[in-house]
Amino acid sequence: MRMDRLDRLAFGGDYNPEQWPEELWPEDVKLMREAGVTMVSVGIFSWAALEPSEGTFTFGWLDRVLDLLHEGGIRVDLATPTVVPPAWFYRAHPEALPTNREGVRWEFGSRGAICHSSDAYQRAAVRITRALAERYGDHPALALWHVHNEYGVPVLACYCDASAAHFRRWLADRHGTLDALNSAWGTAFWGQRYGDWEEIQPPRLTPTVANPAQRLDWARFASDAALENFRRERDLLHELSPGTPVTTNFMVSPTQCDSIDYWAWGREVDLVTNDHYLVAEEDRNHVNLAMAADMTRSVAGDKPWLLLEHSTSAVNWQPRGIAKRPGEMARNSLAHVARGSEGAMFFQWRASRAGAEKFHSAMVPHAGTDSRVWREVVQLGADIAALAPLRGSRTVADAAVVWDWESWWAQRLEWRPSDDLDTRERAESWYAALYDLHLTTDFVHPEAPGLARHPLVVVPSLYLATAAAGENLRRYAEGGGTLVVSCFSGIVDADDAVHPGPHPGALRDVLGLTVEEFQPLRAGETVRLAGTGRPELTADVWAETVVTSGAEPLWHYTDGPAAGGPAVTRHALGEGAAWYVSARLDREGLGAVLTAATADAGIGLHDDLPTDVEVVRRVGANGDGYLFVLNHTAAEATVDLAARGGAHGTELLTGARVTGRLAVPAGAVRVVHQPE
Repeated sequence: MRMDRLDRLAFGGDYNPEQWPEELWPEDVKLMREAGVTMVSVGIFSWAALEPSEGTFTFGWLDRVLDLLHEGGIRVDLATPTVVPPAWFYRAHPEALPTNREGVRWEFGSRGAICHSSDAYQRAAVRITRALAERYGDHPALALWHVHNEYGVPVLACYCDASAAHFRRWLADRHGTLDALNSAWGTAFWGQRYGDWEEIQPPRLTPTVANPAQRLDWARFASDAALENFRRERDLLHELSPGTPVTTNFMVSPTQCDSIDYWAWGREVDLVTNDHYLVAEEDRNHVNLAMAADMTRSVAGDKPWLLLEHSTSAVNWQPRGIAKRPGEMARNSLAHVARGSEGAMFFQWRASRAGAEKFHSAMVPHAGTDSRVWREVVQLGADIAALAPLRGSRTVADAAVVWDWESWWAQRLEWRPSDDLDTRERAESWYAALYDLHLTTDFVHPEAPGLARHPLVVVPSLYLATAAAGENLRRYAEGGGTLVVSCFSGIVDADDAVHPGPHPGALRDVLGLTVEEFQPLRAGETVRLAGTGRPELTADVWAETVVTSGAEPLWHYTDGPAAGGPAVTRHALGEGAAWYVSARLDREGLGAVLTAATADAGIGLHDDLPTDVEVVRRVGANGDGYLFVLNHTAAEATVDLAARGGAHGTELLTGARVTGRLAVPAGAVRVVHQPE
């Protein structure tokens, strides 16, 4: 389902008119038109303003806002405000406030303080959603329904008694019988066997490490419990406002939300939307942005998606609110568009004068319209409008990265062989290495079909790998793909039980080796890897004792606990090959291995591009290409167009005709339309 009521790329932000006097609203719409705004999100935190007491609704102000926006030609992403129930609700239902693992109940006064298992909350959420849908389901300004806000931020799981009862029902559906649950959880260990469903509680605070299988199921349950509430609102909106797509804003980035299984959630929304905020102090934060955008596009199944929030400049909730430099806002915005977004939206339209986020940047900053930020917002609105021809086109990927939220949840539980071997860090490092090779990357679930369309598939970390995942990856390599797997992968099954036989369990056959022993390194310790005719590599944190059984060693350890043994291997399998990297390599080492693996996969690298000059291509249904070049450096860069889709085209942001080579000034973005 597309946003057919929005016939342009989306540009705008969260609009919170209830924070401002009504006489300012016409001025807001005037400025929105000046900036080229096409859509705003309304009502996200408005429950108290819409239902000041139970069952009493005050829609007059929202009627006037939506009518005013419609008159100004601005579409609306209308929210159900179910992320912040009103104070009166919590006074009547304090049990709907979430309880943490230590048994402390959080209080009202922030946002997202919700027990998703609360019957009272569910009834109240349905009531306000129904009232909104009945009143505005056919409003001419409506383009999109926006359920809740950033599920899982700041808290997802509640450990109260209502959640415990809900958890037991969820477990019965998942496991069927108590015997099956006891087997899955390995409760024979430490005498944890359950004889009655009522004996099972959430994994509350325990004297020492709690059962890891129970913790893993609890993480799944918490994601599913919130998803049940989303579905309830979504289905009601589908019934009362047919034809209008329903979404909720994800935070698809391992740095920003770690509690939601977005593979599961992506199948439930009509349009995937995402919020992304730079980690401002990272030297190369544009790489994390690219990773989040690629991951979001993948969660959307390579269908259209939308960046629903990012920032014009500084955010207020990081340790230091670092302002974006001139041009950075446009580069950030257009990088998301390059990687598939159908526009660029912000939090928020007008900077708040009060509340927790008053120092968060906005499209209309505290400095007003005589400011650099405002001038850049207006220019970006014009740029987004100029990119209208690419609406509906798709981003072209060169490779794929395997990612699984459940595996991440499992690996980060207590008492793993090394606290320093982190799933998120490995994913980000391997992604950055692909980015530095100027490869555009999809993300895939380990059991996903269709891997064969990617000549190269990289597995940065897959501690939890089912037998189905192992078989899927084996078929991929046998069919002609090049698979690259990183250390500590394939170790446990879906219940966090070690696979039978030597490590790496589910991946042993595809890799053609066994891991006899893990060899975590001491803090600060490094090991060296060498191979005939190959560059020397350096690793830290992790090594393994590897025994080959069909795989060919490419690099060996020259020192450390696995000295003399294979370190990086290649297993010829059918028409393809499976590589294994048994150590935590540094940036240069990852680049060296991936350069060799891309050659194995038959991928030609664009080594004429400087580091941090980003080149991404979108292609329309008619075959027309749109080549994005984002220059994150302080020097002008040139790009050979003939090697990237066609030597001739029109640069859409300037209107200039280009032939042969494209010059991109320092810090600038260029988008070339390359007709088929």
